[in-house]
Amino acid sequence: MEMTPMMQQYLATKEQNPGAILFFRLGDFYEMFFEDAKLVSKELGLTLTSRSKGQDAPMCGVPYHAAETYVNKLVKRGYKVAIAEQIGDPKAKGLTKREVIKVVTPGTILSESALQATQNNYIALIYETGEKIVLAGADISTGECFYGIYEGGNRLQMLLDELYRLMMPELLVVGKPSFAAALKEFAALRLPHCSFTPIAEVSHHVEDRIVEHFDAATRPAQPEAKEAVATLLDYLHETVRTDLTQLNQLMYLDASENLVVDTYTLRNLEITRNLRDGGKKNTLLDVLDFTETAMGSRLLKKWLEYPLLSIAGITQRLDAVGELVGDFSLRGGVREGCREIHDFERLLTRIEVGTANARDLIALKISLRCLPGIREKLQGAKSSMLKQAEAKVETFDALVDLLERAIVEDPGISLREGGIIKSGYNEELDEYRRISHDSKAMLQEIEEREKEQTGIKALKIGYNKVFGYYIEVRHSGADRVPDRYIRKQTLANAERYITEELKEFETKILGAQEKIVNIEYNLFTEVRETIKAHLTEIQQTAHEIAHVEVIASHAEAASTNNYVHPQKRTEHV
Repeated sequence: MEMTPMMQQYLATKEQNPGAILFFRLGDFYEMFFEDAKLVSKELGLTLTSRSKGQDAPMCGVPYHAAETYVNKLVKRGYKVAIAEQIGDPKAKGLTKREVIKVVTPGTILSESALQATQNNYIALIYETGEKIVLAGADISTGECFYGIYEGGNRLQMLLDELYRLMMPELLVVGKPSFAAALKEFAALRLPHCSFTPIAEVSHHVEDRIVEHFDAATRPAQPEAKEAVATLLDYLHETVRTDLTQLNQLMYLDASENLVVDTYTLRNLEITRNLRDGGKKNTLLDVLDFTETAMGSRLLKKWLEYPLLSIAGITQRLDAVGELVGDFSLRGGVREGCREIHDFERLLTRIEVGTANARDLIALKISLRCLPGIREKLQGAKSSMLKQAEAKVETFDALVDLLERAIVEDPGISLREGGIIKSGYNEELDEYRRISHDSKAMLQEIEEREKEQTGIKALKIGYNKVFGYYIEVRHSGADRVPDRYIRKQTLANAERYITEELKEFETKILGAQEKIVNIEYNLFTEVRETIKAHLTEIQQTAHEIAHVEVIASHAEAASTNNYVHPQKRTEHV
């Protein structure tokens, strides 16, 4: 079958992205061909057509503006989707250049509509080397990154218990581990929605990846841990294809610090998931969850799945809970302050990867505005945990002021349609808006001024598609036409002219709306970049707020259910 240049381009792009369904941008649609088209038409119920009468190139497509919905459905079913965009000028002669800008997978999806607010969306990697099993994981939607090393005779069970807690939708497996069959069996029984992705070998740029993301204090010392984490980061960069500097803190899963709750105990005690449908209802989490924010709810789930062993740590938490139980005003103030906070962690990730829209920035502004009130409430706290949180919570008054001045209160979703930047923020934008809104009045001003300056009372300004805007003067006024007028057209009883001012006005008025949209978009990206410069500090504050909120949630649960402060007895009875 003879292939057109466009189809050759499609096949070349498909070859570069094996294992992924290719959404190939053609004008206002994403098109799929051949086996991808057959698969997608079946999965999504789309009509299968063909580029030729012989049915030699099956195809189906979805509108580009609605593609997210279709991508989410496919990814939820375990598929990977490569998005190929037109990066050349579609109006230029010849074949438009296209390039895959990202690959969306179950563990890397960032669409807000595809993520569950109160649950993490982890991606994990397993790497077996010698007598050790290394687990590396991340949630790119929240910026978390971690690793664990399992040794000894029960290392496989420890790994499987951790996988059950993570309940990730995508698992990367390096090489062919000795326990592959047991892993598959466990996944079929306990991880029914987990997609497996094979990785041939570990990263070739281990040190570079580790140094790129983490400071010296959190970098793992063990070479096998570095290899696993770097390999995971390689995969994330290859799929997301954008900046991932939000992955800047690496946590070690230290089993010695937490009570080991194995899969069967976690499941049968219905701590965070019930036996009936795996949901939250009628679980311990359900009973204790009085959190006001999504990030607080996610952290509470972690605390329940990883109970502390340290008496000092437990006492510190209980002292903070006890203080809030006894101080209704402080507890209420903290909870009230958290109530309007949006999902900081995922907001910051969308800002970092460049997918945040104007509504996200308004959500960030609302969240940042809550911080001074929370910190002020915490200033009166006496327990060490709350005092430490108060010291670490920063306020970002300058960013709040910037967002207040720059972004309209109720912006649209699209960044390419304008209407997102406030009037008064940028002089050039205000001028183009005035031109767009008041063009008739401005033309009238120019006409009246020209009449007054030339003394030609019959002078008038008109417009046609051939000459654009012009000044028309009857022959009776020809002797008063100034030298700055440039003749463009002669009529039976009049002459038509243009001036430099009128040409400038025409350029502005005809391109005003396009200019408005471009200026607004550029201003928005400048604001977004300003926020990105403070991302690490905001992340750290968000983590502190989540901790404070879980303590406040515990206090609310204790107050509601009449729980008491447990006492540890150290003497023998």
